[in-house]
Amino acid sequence: MTERLMLLDSASLYFRAFYGVPDTVKAPDGRPVNAVRGFLDMIAKLVTAYEPTHLIACWDDDWRPQWRVDLIPSYKAHRVAEAVPSAPDVEEIPDPLEIQVPVIREALGTLGIPIVGAAEHEADDVIGTLASTSTVPVDVITGDRDLFQLVDDARGIRVVYTGRGMSKLEELTDAAIVSKYGILPSQYADFAAMRGDASDGLPGVAGVGEKTAATLLAAHGDLAGIRRAAEAGEGMSAGVRSKILSAADYLDVAPRVVEVVRDLPLPSVDARLANPDRADVAKLAEAWALGSSLTRAADAVSARA
Repeated sequence: MTERLMLLDSASLYFRAFYGVPDTVKAPDGRPVNAVRGFLDMIAKLVTAYEPTHLIACWDDDWRPQWRVDLIPSYKAHRVAEAVPSAPDVEEIPDPLEIQVPVIREALGTLGIPIVGAAEHEADDVIGTLASTSTVPVDVITGDRDLFQLVDDARGIRVVYTGRGMSKLEELTDAAIVSKYGILPSQYADFAAMRGDASDGLPGVAGVGEKTAATLLAAHGDLAGIRRAAEAGEGMSAGVRSKILSAADYLDVAPRVVEVVRDLPLPSVDARLANPDRADVAKLAEAWALGSSLTRAADAVSARA
């Protein structure tokens, strides 16, 4: 059996599950379990389709790290429900989803899938570290485009993008990134910093969209090269040069915010898939009315054990 590691961007997936499965699906105590069942259905489909031998659920121990906010205060600011001094801010999460997260963690434990997070870092950083240090090929499962920067054919790292839904999964390789954006995966973080991302509160460079960012990267290689050319007044129009120079303060810090961390000191976990205890699976399925969703996930995991 060819070894392959699958990394789940857990929050990205359970948010999608919550909005994709009707909230009329409830546990015996009346708690909605639509996100739990949808999340488990995703695991069953992904494990069956991509056949990993190892699987880790990567977690947002801090969804909005202060060190990123210190660099760009608007970073995810629109998603803050409550600011908490000396602790991670509370993210705006629908109450019916928030109460399901502990059940999702319990279900992952029952399936034998380890959860890995890191203090003061997002799941993206955990994924970046695990992918960059893996000795086997990696599939990153996410709806977050920022993780496109990890794609690396030479190391067997691809992204399975869920942004268009589970029925339209996109497998992103080097060639796919080039075809989609006209840049290399290694240029994606600089590309994203210039383009900006309203969903993360990143303003980008005013007046510079995807096409201009890609053209600049093709001509100058990276953001540092673009900035040197702008300062020298070479290799771009006067209008674009003015935009790059005007965004100097933003460009001083944006790359650090957009780039995922690749060297976190993470705990060692046993990520190899194993046969779940069927009695535990049945007990949890009954307790939370998870029905065939948990059973299918357990079957998929067992098939790769």
